[in-house]
Amino acid sequence: MEEGTTESLRVNKYAAACAIVASMISIIFGYDTGVMSGAMIFIKEDLKINDTQVEVLAGILNICALVGALCAGRTSDFIGRRYTIVVASMIFFLGSVLMGYAPTYAILMLGRCTAGIGVGFALMIAPVYSAEISSASSRGFLSSLPELGISIGILIGYISNYFFAKLTLRLGWRMMLGIAAAPSLALAFGILKMPESPRWLIMQGRLGDAKSILLRVSNSKEEAEIRFSDIKAAAGIPENCTDDTIKLSTQTRGEGVWKELLLRPTPPVRWMLLAAVGIHFFEHATGIEAVVLYSPRIFKKAGVHSKHKLLLATVGVGITKAVCIFTATLFIDRVGRRRLLLTSVGGIIVALTGLGFALTMAENSHGKLTWALAFSIVATYTYVAFFNIGLAPVTWVYSSEIFPSRLRAQGHSIGVAVNRLMNAAISMSFISIYKAITIGGAFFMFAGVSVLAWIFFYFFLPETKGKTLEEMEAIFSKKSTKSNAGIEIQAGKGGTLQS
Repeated sequence: MEEGTTESLRVNKYAAACAIVASMISIIFGYDTGVMSGAMIFIKEDLKINDTQVEVLAGILNICALVGALCAGRTSDFIGRRYTIVVASMIFFLGSVLMGYAPTYAILMLGRCTAGIGVGFALMIAPVYSAEISSASSRGFLSSLPELGISIGILIGYISNYFFAKLTLRLGWRMMLGIAAAPSLALAFGILKMPESPRWLIMQGRLGDAKSILLRVSNSKEEAEIRFSDIKAAAGIPENCTDDTIKLSTQTRGEGVWKELLLRPTPPVRWMLLAAVGIHFFEHATGIEAVVLYSPRIFKKAGVHSKHKLLLATVGVGITKAVCIFTATLFIDRVGRRRLLLTSVGGIIVALTGLGFALTMAENSHGKLTWALAFSIVATYTYVAFFNIGLAPVTWVYSSEIFPSRLRAQGHSIGVAVNRLMNAAISMSFISIYKAITIGGAFFMFAGVSVLAWIFFYFFLPETKGKTLEEMEAIFSKKSTKSNAGIEIQAGKGGTLQS
């Protein structure tokens, strides 16, 4: 079978190139997230804004990204995955230009909102495109590249903060934010040279085009034939159909999908939606945005006061994130989504508890506690490491692969919308939360949420490693599980590809 051959276990170079180009939009988004953490220090000083305005500035991007993600699902079903990436790039380009110009807080907010819509498009489409272009044996690796791209972008943003901070107050933060316009424009042209998703093409009845692309993104003609046959069967196209172009009677441009997802879902689809919404909810409810966006404030509370040292310590967060995400991409198809996820959240619980303790001791001491400062930094890096070794990449891989082809884009977009909503909630409330219950108390709270996350993942997220996208409906059927307690799902008879 496909997954049992050495040939099929190799990552196809052309498919990898497609996923890498698609992931470039994630690097741009990651840069914007990382650079904003440092830029806010200078924006507050230059534009004379208060903490509430800083919170709104930090979180408004995600509110707008929520809208963008929901629009992107239907858009990608209508115009295709590839052109949706182009749309995302152009929207982000416009947002970056506005932020780089920004003479006032109002214009800065307008640019941030525009960029946010582009972010929503990017977060929805990059993992879906990567998942649909890849084979089952390499899907975890290729689908996690957008998350790796975000980490690389955040690290570049942190490094840019450090160097652009040397410019004048008025010019520095504008350069930090505006420079992202250049790669956005380049990506819009670059993605046009990439092929369309073969699964989307088949849903449009363009069988000849889809087969041609599958031959390029598969390691052998036999593998391409198997994938082509599986996708056709899932789309309800007869096996003996040999036409290059056909007119499908089923809905192919996203019509009626919301009803099938939300109003009349089958039991497997209901479970898929619960899993997708749950994993995206907990990704940010465990507090990562508080650490990534407000790490300079955390280190300041721990006892680091120099602006340059704050930014330098933050670069360490970015390096840790990028290294661990890269490590996770190498193991996600070998170890499996579920094992990585449970290990990751277990480590997060320990790290957040330690960070809460260290910050509480530092805040309540009358003098500078060197051990508490060191412990806070170590706990922060440990938290970032565990988060990015599992929860970060698995979230995007999992929700982009579990839905059937006809529901994938819009199903994943609901998960992304929840992700952005939680991101905005944490971004816009963290300062208020730690002022109300202390910064140590805030991280104890995140540790408690992480315990709930571990329980949810254990009971509701079955393993999907090595399974084709067309097998997901069977995996999420109770008939194909041994129990409801999250025990790893065993493959049923007939057509299941073993890893």
